[in-house]
Amino acid sequence: MGRRHEVAEVKRLLSVSRLVTLTGVGGVGKTRLAVRVGTLVHRAFPDGVWLIELAALNSPDLLVPAVCEALRICDRSARPPLQVLIDHLEDAQALLILDNCEHLVGECAVLAEALLRACPRLRILATSRQALGIVSEQTLSVPSLPVTGHAVAGSHPGVAAGDAVRLFAERAEAVVPGFTLTEDNRETVVRICRRLDGLPLGIELAAVRLRVLSVQQLLARLDDRFRLLTSGSRAVLPRHQTLRALIDWSYGLCTEPERLLWERVSVFSGGLDLEAAESVCAGDGIAREDVLDLVIGLVDKSVLVREEHAETVRYRLLETIRQYGRERLIASDREARVQRRHRDYYRDLVARADREWFGPDQVSWFHRLRLEHGNIRAALDYCLSTPEEIDTGLDTASGLLFYWIAADLLHEGRRWFEKLLVADSGSPAARATALCVHARLAVLQSDFAAAEPMLDEARTLGRDEPLVLAQCQYVAGLAALIRRDLTRAEASLEDALARHRGLGHDRGVANTLMYVATVYSLLGRSEEAVALFDECLRLCEARQDRWFRSYTLSVLGIEVWREGDLKRATELEQQAIRLKQPFDDRLGMALCVEVLAWIAADEGDPARAARLVGALREIWREVGGPPYVYLTRYREQCERAIRDRLGGPRFDALFEEGCGFSSAETTAYALREGEVQVIPVTPDQRSLSPLTHRETEVARLIAKGMSNKEIAAALVVAQRTAEGHVERILRKLGFGSRAQIAAWVAELSEEGSP
Repeated sequence: MGRRHEVAEVKRLLSVSRLVTLTGVGGVGKTRLAVRVGTLVHRAFPDGVWLIELAALNSPDLLVPAVCEALRICDRSARPPLQVLIDHLEDAQALLILDNCEHLVGECAVLAEALLRACPRLRILATSRQALGIVSEQTLSVPSLPVTGHAVAGSHPGVAAGDAVRLFAERAEAVVPGFTLTEDNRETVVRICRRLDGLPLGIELAAVRLRVLSVQQLLARLDDRFRLLTSGSRAVLPRHQTLRALIDWSYGLCTEPERLLWERVSVFSGGLDLEAAESVCAGDGIAREDVLDLVIGLVDKSVLVREEHAETVRYRLLETIRQYGRERLIASDREARVQRRHRDYYRDLVARADREWFGPDQVSWFHRLRLEHGNIRAALDYCLSTPEEIDTGLDTASGLLFYWIAADLLHEGRRWFEKLLVADSGSPAARATALCVHARLAVLQSDFAAAEPMLDEARTLGRDEPLVLAQCQYVAGLAALIRRDLTRAEASLEDALARHRGLGHDRGVANTLMYVATVYSLLGRSEEAVALFDECLRLCEARQDRWFRSYTLSVLGIEVWREGDLKRATELEQQAIRLKQPFDDRLGMALCVEVLAWIAADEGDPARAARLVGALREIWREVGGPPYVYLTRYREQCERAIRDRLGGPRFDALFEEGCGFSSAETTAYALREGEVQVIPVTPDQRSLSPLTHRETEVARLIAKGMSNKEIAAALVVAQRTAEGHVERILRKLGFGSRAQIAAWVAELSEEGSP
């Protein structure tokens, strides 16, 4: 893997300091070094090694939420996100890798200091172009790759090379199959790598030129390029100037339309697909029909990186190259125009997703919005910075209602509303809708004090907007249900249902039916409850919805269980789990698993029930505790009954077995699909990978040679979900192929299973 000395030094620094920052010029390999160290020290951090990518964040306010999202914390309380994060990590022996801190260096310093003060067993490894500058920080300036060193496997006998030459040879072989180092080309390659100061990004950009140049021609052109910068001086160039010169050269070799596309693509955050490129970047010198060919040209020149995502292909710029393009765009005076087109595209994308959420493409829209999260943030940022765009920002944030909920982004959704609603320039209609959506998110966090005045204002502003009034009644009823004020919940939700029916708003009808039925169930009106649940299911099935249907099945399962039909209740909960899997809806799936534990206890299988309750412990820890206080008595009754049947010691042993289940094993055990090997797991054996539990499982299956389809079948998930896991593994580990993942698994297996 290279960088042996740096890896050893970072490991040493982490052993003596709780904050280590890797500094260095862009393109020197800080991220790869940090990820590499994370994989090697994972056994020292039983609560996980977590990579938090910060390059795409434009707003300092998103820093803490981004860390929470990376750690898969989906706390639904109204507590400040920093407090949620501290509570989650307070006793954790974990390593956080904060990657690309330089544009948020002050905020990262404050966050790191707060976490280290409150979480005594936590360590942080940061990458940044400058140190964070806090007490006790240890820094390591990441050097360029050494040019000379050990022999390269497969090269001519006696050819010695360092990591820089090895990287060049690897990239050259990918461009020109059959390329090897020989006595004839060794010295030329060494001189190329020295000219590039051993910078990994520079080496990769230069190696691409071998498609059309020999190594001798490449060296000559590099010499010409750098001689111009130094007026003939033979002194070694500063690294930042070396890389800049190489990117200048790449820019100069592009056609004029390719340069324009490079500049315009720099407004995207986190990547883009072809449709976005055509919509945002065409015009003013780029014909829409030419965008595909221009994208191909930039991929061939290694300016754009191609990434596979389920059924689509996306493209992204490496951060250093993106910054270069943005500088060029700003200098061209086209930045505002391109930003507006970017904003317009994502405003329209969100509106389409909102219109089509209650339908057959729901899962596809969910995954697409996840991929576009960075761009949506950038579009909302633009609206905030431009007073006349507040209405657009309010409409966009409101259109993301179900995305905020399904993606466990309640905190972030509320923050956008708080910022946008401060402005006075929004129209009454847009403001009323936004207030209602904001109140709904607040209610889901049990922040009722904040929700009530928002609903009052929304009703006043939206008195001529029937849908706003219907939604306000729904939110008020949901709040009353969560607070177990069943009388008020019944009145508000029944009114909301009647209003939605009158408007012919199927999504609102389905959403409200589910909760009216829940209220009836809690009031003991079983027959009426089941009738409404069934109506809701028929409507959801007609529209091919999964989200509302899964929750309806889950709550109906509770009603059926209470009526004593354990077999049907089990089928309903298992069906709900399968519907939830594409969303990775941990909260919803946990509720289903919990009901299955109650059912197992009633079926006379206390051992299964105890394991399921144990498996829930980790899930509840991740999602911020069990929701829905109106179910508390069932939880307490179940655990008490299991303990009475098994006895304390036996219950504790089975509970710990369940705690050792991975998420995939919990799902398989709940569904009774496949055998789960039940092995007692000690705390220090959990979370031994920088990847999540699920990603680690996927990595192991990749190492066995399984395809994405086979992985999906093995883990009982959708193929798209498996593909998404593979993409995240490649990104987190900095790899470009499945073979590298397999080698990583094999290497770690020699030290202890990942």
